[in-house]
Amino acid sequence: MSLAGLLAGLGLVLALEGLVYAAFPDAVRRALATLVSLPDTTLRGLGLVVAATGAALVLVAGAL
Repeated sequence: MSLAGLLAGLGLVLALEGLVYAAFPDAVRRALATLVSLPDTTLRGLGLVVAATGAALVLVAGAL
């Protein structure tokens, strides 16, 4: 994986996240309020699942 690919991937994530905030600000606020109310163990588990999914996607993309 090159630095250019890493920066392109990071840029894509930031652009998509920005579009979600711009298009659905109320839904983002509700989602964040829900996240704040989750217990730490649930939030950690969710974070690990998301991180593992992201790592798997990067590995698959690198194999293509």
